Order: sequence, then C-alpha cells, then structure tokens
Amino acid sequence: MLKAYTDINEIVTMKAAYHKDGRRLIPDDLSIIRNGAIVFDETKILWVGDTDRIPAQYRPLAKNLKGHVLTPEIVDSHTHLIFGGDRAQEYADRLNGASYEEIAKRGGGILYTMQMTNEASLEDLFSISCERIERLHSYGVGSIEIKSGYGLNFEREFELSMLIDRLKKKYRTRVRIFNTFLAAHDVPKDFLNSSTYLQEVVLPLLVKLAPLRIIDAVDIFHEKNYFGPDDVHLLFTRSSELGIPCKIHADELNENGGAKLAAEFNALSADHLLKISDEGIEILAKSPTVATLLPGTAFFLGKPLARARAMLDAGVKVALASDFNPGSCHCDNLLLVASMAASQLKLNQAELWAAITLNAAGALGFKGQGALIPGMDARFALFKTQSLSHITYNWGRNFSISLP
Repeated sequence: MLKAYTDINEIVTMKAAYHKDGRRLIPDDLSIIRNGAIVFDETKILWVGDTDRIPAQYRPLAKNLKGHVLTPEIVDSHTHLIFGGDRAQEYADRLNGASYEEIAKRGGGILYTMQMTNEASLEDLFSISCERIERLHSYGVGSIEIKSGYGLNFEREFELSMLIDRLKKKYRTRVRIFNTFLAAHDVPKDFLNSSTYLQEVVLPLLVKLAPLRIIDAVDIFHEKNYFGPDDVHLLFTRSSELGIPCKIHADELNENGGAKLAAEFNALSADHLLKISDEGIEILAKSPTVATLLPGTAFFLGKPLARARAMLDAGVKVALASDFNPGSCHCDNLLLVASMAASQLKLNQAELWAAITLNAAGALGFKGQGALIPGMDARFALFKTQSLSHITYNWGRNFSISLP
C-alpha cells in the first residue's frame, strides 16, 4: 500500500551522512529538505524531494503534514530492558559515596538484579517488558536492542532469550527488536571463575540456542573481575563459528584493550568506552565496528563522559544509546539523554542525529535503515514541531507522534 506525505516542515534525510558512512560529519550532512515530500510502501522508500516536485502519480495519495518533522527512525542499540525489581536504594547509596564496585561486593549490582529476575515469573517479566517497550516507542524509538543477562543460569538465560523472541514477534509490525545474548554479563558466586561459568553455562547455552535462529548477536562484559580477554576470544570464536555477530561491553571501568578485541573480531559495536585509550580510538577509526557511547550511564554514576570528540575527529563511527537498566542507568529516554549529552560531548547536530539513527542502526547491523533516501527501509520517526532544532532544544519534551 502506497503512502505519500507532503508539506513536511523538515525531512531529515541524512543522505550525505549515509554516503560518508556516518563519519566526520558536518551540520550540512543532515541533508534536510524543507517543505518536503516522501513516498513509500510497506517496506521501502520510493521517492523523496520537494513537495512541489512530487511525481503526478503520487499526488492523489498526498497527506499534508505541515507542522511536522520527519527523521529516520530512532534506534536504541543498547538496553537491558528485561529485569525484575529495582535498585533505587543503590542509587541513593552511590549518592552517599558508595562506588559501583563496593555495592557489588556487598550483594548489590548485577547479582542482585539476577536474584530479582529469577524470582519473577516469566509472565510478569513479559508484561513489564511490554510496558517498557511501549514507553520507549512513544519517544520515537522504532528499533530496540534487548539483552538477556539477568538470569545468569542455564535455564533462566534460555528463558530470557526466548522471551525476547516472543517480544520480537509481538511487536514485529511496530518495533524492530534485536535479540542479544548476554549470558556473560557477570559471574555468579557459585562458580569458581569466569572460565568455569563460560564453559559450563554460556557456551553450552549458546550452542543450544543457535539452531533456533533467534539470537541476533552475542555480547560479553569484558572488564576486570568479570570476563577477561581469554573469555572474549573463546566466546567470540564460538559465536563466529555459529554465524552469530558479536558485540562487547568494553573499556568502561578500566582500559582493558576492549576496543582492540572488538576490531579483531569485527564486532558490530564496542559499547561504553569511558576509558578507551588513544590506541583503541585509532584502531576503531580503521574498523567497521561502531563505538556506542552511553552517556546516561556516566551521568547516572557520576563518572566522566567518554572522549567522543577524540573519537569523532579520528573518524570513528559513533552511536549513542540509553543503556536502560536497573542499576547504572535507570533512564529509558534516549532522545533526552542524547540531547543533554550533545553539548557535553561537543557533538554537532549531524553527529547527534546520526548517533541515534544511522550509526545506531549500524551498531545492530541494520544496513537498510538510518537514512531517508529511495531504496532504504521505510522506517521513520515523526515529530509534531517546527524544526529539528526544536526537538533537541526542548530537553525531555516529547514531540513524537505516530505516523498517520
């Protein structure tokens, strides 16, 4: 079924950004068409241009969208959306001086959420996950990566991966969900070390899930006292053999060579990167791997932000994501986080919007979306406002509306 929208205040096509692979962007790379029109069917964009130049055969279909801005669909490429309970007290403890590591040592952190997630019923987890997806979608987010990782045992991690697949099927006509396997999120206390947990739980479970073809990527928390380089090599080698792409939590609490590992395995993305080295930046600049920065986490934990400007100037492909989770970033509004972070990270408008559309899609391997040009996927975000500038200027105000 064909649709045509005309008289749109601004169509943010990202055409120039797309042709530059989302790197070294200047403001003009937004490629904005004012008083624009777009024609599309159920899957692809067919035509984009000035309203007064819309081909005659499409004019009878035209719906006037004056007073609106159309952008590529917003993509949240890093969330831990499925979890039980909350960690509100931990947040207060951090404000009162406790570190992330101290909280983890006394039974908090990821292992506490593991307990709450394992105690919750699958139906309760499904229901609350649906509520969270609906809320994210209301901000204009149309693609969401969801990680497992709060079960941390064979049975519950299997169930979480299956639950994400169930969510994917439920929302397939409205929200594109990306299923990331993160059983290597932490090491439960009843395992001697990370290697034992990997060999006894993570790898066997990955082998069981692979034939079901529901896993879109494999992830691991590469960090001191969690999973080391040998663990990463073992897991990523196995995932590669199974034909499953990889992602990595890298260089967050310490510089551990995570960016180098990501490039070595052609990971879709290396995420966090608060402590990335100059060498790591140089390596990512020469790699297809997207650097996914999570400024909400730095805000939430009171840590310095990642060196986004150094990465961008070096030619790294940079995305931004929410990292929505119960412990280190309990904020699900990516556009709010990105708008707040832009001034601190020194992003221009093209870098900001590419980071939550084009490059964020790249962080999930979605090659057909992120720009509004003919032949690309017909995936949009629509905002009832006068200009793109108004969206990022009004922090926390939601202009997003559903497509008519």
